[in-house]
Amino acid sequence: MKKTESSLDGNTSGKVSWGLLFVLCGAIFLEGIDVSMINVALPSIRTELGMSTSALSWVVSAYVLGYGGFMLLGGRAADLLGRRRMFLAWLGIFLVFSGIGGFATEGWMLIVARFVTGVAAAFMTPAGLSIITTSFPEGPKRNKALLVYAGTAAAGFSLGLVVGGLLTVVDWRWVFYAPVILALIILLAAIRLIPRSESPERSPHGFDFGGAITITAAMLFLVSTAVNAPEVEWGWTVGTFIAGLAFLAAFLVIERRSASPLMRLGILRSGALVRANLGAVLLAGSFFGFQFVVVLYLQELRGWSALETGLALLAVGVDAILAPTVTPRLVSRFGNARVILAGLSLAAVSYALFLPVRLDWSYAAMFPTMILTGIAFALTYGPLTIAATDGIAEGEQGLAGGLLSTSIQFGAALGLSVVTAVSIIAAGADGSPRATLEGFRTALWVPVAAAVLGAAITAIGLRKRIVVQRNN
Repeated sequence: MKKTESSLDGNTSGKVSWGLLFVLCGAIFLEGIDVSMINVALPSIRTELGMSTSALSWVVSAYVLGYGGFMLLGGRAADLLGRRRMFLAWLGIFLVFSGIGGFATEGWMLIVARFVTGVAAAFMTPAGLSIITTSFPEGPKRNKALLVYAGTAAAGFSLGLVVGGLLTVVDWRWVFYAPVILALIILLAAIRLIPRSESPERSPHGFDFGGAITITAAMLFLVSTAVNAPEVEWGWTVGTFIAGLAFLAAFLVIERRSASPLMRLGILRSGALVRANLGAVLLAGSFFGFQFVVVLYLQELRGWSALETGLALLAVGVDAILAPTVTPRLVSRFGNARVILAGLSLAAVSYALFLPVRLDWSYAAMFPTMILTGIAFALTYGPLTIAATDGIAEGEQGLAGGLLSTSIQFGAALGLSVVTAVSIIAAGADGSPRATLEGFRTALWVPVAAAVLGAAITAIGLRKRIVVQRNN
């Protein structure tokens, strides 16, 4: 039997194992804080580089496009080419292009840098996740590691809003330089702490280039459709959507015929994996859609600064505390499915509490939604990560991680797109604060509906599991 990373925990001390987790948590924290800091700095970037609104949106969209478009390829590359190798190489690329973004003097330079940074994250993130799932034995120890990992990711995103506001006050370029410093520290630690013991899954039939090209093209077109739908003509949106479906169909045909497929289609026969990924799409769509509306409400209608907005959303970061402490106990006692169901149900309640939002709402009126959203995320994100990788063969852990990360990115892009479109349509051409507020109120139904749908899908899976257990 080949010696793989799964042997790590049995052959090294717990200190080394948890040191490895610390490094990988640092990487996902880096990814989360990088994304959220950029959002806060956008107005300052527009002012200095003279970017139009549509061009400015591509600072965010280019990253999402690179991330979502290459995620599946990145996940499988980790399995086939080596998880450690992919993680270190693409962390280095992430570091370099984040720095290039800080030196940008033209808008197009920044957009290109963000696209490449997104591609780097697409290879780095599933490699890091699969190192965890193959380094810790399936069961309580792996579950705890994944919940710590998920909590760290959420903490990065929450804290990034505050840190981004502070750094932007100094100079928006520090929003790019700070990740360079953090990435360098993580890279040096990773070289020392991530073992060289893995043996990549190699195929005598070679690499599936046809599958790699078609799935990457499919994801690029589909993510582009979701990202750009609110801003482009419907003809273009329909065209990119059809192109995405065509490449996806070609990918499926290639994978059925390939002797060494990039993605074994049989992995999709796992009902638990499919439900976990659908749950991830709906969780991300609801969470990012809600946050988008709240940020616009606080900054455009209430006139709050970027720093004040970040501090207002800081309560959501309670998930960073709950995910590694409370959630493991709940999962151990009630199981993944019940905890996910509770989390998505709570998310629907928390978003619904914000529906009566007014122009003069106090923060005390908003706080219940903020804190409940953080609790809901803590109950849902980590257990979904466990469910999406549980029972998957070691040689496909990178693929499973890539599927999950793709679902999260696509869900985020789709949620933002639908929320934006609904708010624009509902607000109409009036442009008054009351019309804008009505648009936001209507758009808030999108995250509520997404969370309810996610809870329903989870409940169906839970019911099936209960029926099977009774029959046995």
